[in-house]
Amino acid sequence: MSPDSRPTPGVGSGAWALVFASLLWGTTGTAASFMPDSVSPLAIGASTMTIGGLLLFAIAARTSLRAIRDAASRKWLLIGAIGVVVYPLSFYLSMDLAGVAIGNVVSLGTGPVFAALLEWLFERRGLSRRWLVCTGVAIVGVVLLALGGHGAASSNAPGTVLPGILFGVLAGFAYALYTYASSRAIRTGHPSNAVIGGMFGMGALGLLPVLLALGGPLLQSAQSIGIAAYLALGPMFVAYILFGIGMRTLRSSTATTITLLEPFVATLLAILVVGERLEAIGWLGLGLILIAVTVLTTARQPRRNPHSA
Repeated sequence: MSPDSRPTPGVGSGAWALVFASLLWGTTGTAASFMPDSVSPLAIGASTMTIGGLLLFAIAARTSLRAIRDAASRKWLLIGAIGVVVYPLSFYLSMDLAGVAIGNVVSLGTGPVFAALLEWLFERRGLSRRWLVCTGVAIVGVVLLALGGHGAASSNAPGTVLPGILFGVLAGFAYALYTYASSRAIRTGHPSNAVIGGMFGMGALGLLPVLLALGGPLLQSAQSIGIAAYLALGPMFVAYILFGIGMRTLRSSTATTITLLEPFVATLLAILVVGERLEAIGWLGLGLILIAVTVLTTARQPRRNPHSA
């Protein structure tokens, strides 16, 4: 039986793995906000993905190399690796310029839209009514959240918010790209840990020059070393193991909608810990995101089409 012809179980462990991954991802902006000013957001993003990506490759090196050597999966691993390189750089830049809450909201909120476009572009695959409704509600939520959030960056330097939003949109595309590519690579018959290890291992190599060029300030204090270690081991290494579990059974469009929980968590932490402000309209947006993710997470998933590419 081919991987595409297996019955797809209910959301179950796959969706909940993504929920727990999102909780970890939601801590990244708050953790990064405690970095010294001398540390560039590009260095933070490069260190997180480089260290975490090499660890993900190391735990599945044999099967990851097999996936990389397989022509059918290699093209998707290479496409995904481009997203892995672009995502952390644009994501941390977005949070630095627009604030933790808005950066997370835009980066993750645009992910489902790009994921749906990629599925349509490569597969002409339609979307379920439940997905359309949940994603629509969640996107309304992230728009309201962006309108009602005022990050530290936006209050001190208004001119940086728009560039931050644009970098967030780029991050959303990159996130959707490697999410979609990982689901396609898994469907070629390789286990999820091999796909994630190969994709993020190649991405880590692409980010290594950025880390070598800009990463010096990360080593200047115990605080910066500790934060960098947490970001690499928690929101990167552990979270992407959970991400791989989720991608075994979920479509990329569904996965990116579930992970809209990340900006929900990130915004709460930004308010409670970082001191960013949220107006009433932003709280309404948070509620809509939570409702949409909850409905989608508890839904049953359709069987995969055995004839899909």
